[in-house]
Amino acid sequence: MKIVDFHCDTISQLHDYKQNGENINLKENKLHLDIAKMKKSDYMLQVFASYVDLDVTKNPVETCLSHIDLLYNEIEKNKDDISLVYTYEDIIKNNKLSALLSIEEGGVCKGNLSLLRNYYRLGVRMMTLTWNYENELAYPNGHFYDEKSQQRKGLKEKGFEFIHEMERLGMIIDVSHLSDDGIYDVYNNTKKPFIASHSNARSLCSHDRNLTDDMIRKIADRGGLIGANFYSRFLNDEYSENDASKIKDIVEHMKYIANIGGIDCVGIGSDFDGIDCPLEFENASNMQLIYHEMKKSGFSESEIEKVFYKNALRLFKELL
Repeated sequence: MKIVDFHCDTISQLHDYKQNGENINLKENKLHLDIAKMKKSDYMLQVFASYVDLDVTKNPVETCLSHIDLLYNEIEKNKDDISLVYTYEDIIKNNKLSALLSIEEGGVCKGNLSLLRNYYRLGVRMMTLTWNYENELAYPNGHFYDEKSQQRKGLKEKGFEFIHEMERLGMIIDVSHLSDDGIYDVYNNTKKPFIASHSNARSLCSHDRNLTDDMIRKIADRGGLIGANFYSRFLNDEYSENDASKIKDIVEHMKYIANIGGIDCVGIGSDFDGIDCPLEFENASNMQLIYHEMKKSGFSESEIEKVFYKNALRLFKELL
């Protein structure tokens, strides 16, 4: 079963290890994901995010560009196994693993549309508007409507400019990490599908990083996609960050999202190398265990194909 995963932080991790002088690469490493693990699990495409923590990064633009450079260099060294893709046609024609570039933190644009366009020229085809901090574009999850001041905590003026330009360019808008008001702002001010690349269902786990039923329906109604996140804290309210992520919990969120929004809105957004909890299935080499659990829980073969890669291809065909 082919796999498309909408989110991992592997490149940012590789960058940090290399900065600390460690000899590590994308071909085979100790992280959740590498080329060898992807090949073992029969991946079609991995979305690689440049994750930038604005709280600890002195120069977010430089850091993001270093991440992008690292990915290009690693792909060049492994060009027999993996290619960077920019369009739907690139993905379909590629007979190797595909890598798609994204950014996890709209703050690396500093509110400057020229930076957004230059990231697009470098191959970025997806971006989360925020991570966990307020930036020039929007407020992140955890910020809610302020009843006392009657102040909304959604997109800022620059955020509206950015989502319109992203739609024009063909860069996928990613609302994972965005505030509730922000998600509705995206829905009410765009026309094309958008995604929550690595988010789960709030009705099953109340963390504010997860989506309400109404958000799930709106993303689905627009033709968007929700990538199930593997982090234990986003799967079950009773888990701590030290508790292992269970396959059955991941599949339960997939099933719930499908029941609310339909099977066409469900995908995979592992958050590999961006989560610090243990994983029942250890790493990306064992992704087919999710397939077996889905079969056991009642998903049909055609439904699993949609979740694993066909929904993603449909989205890419429309947006890239």
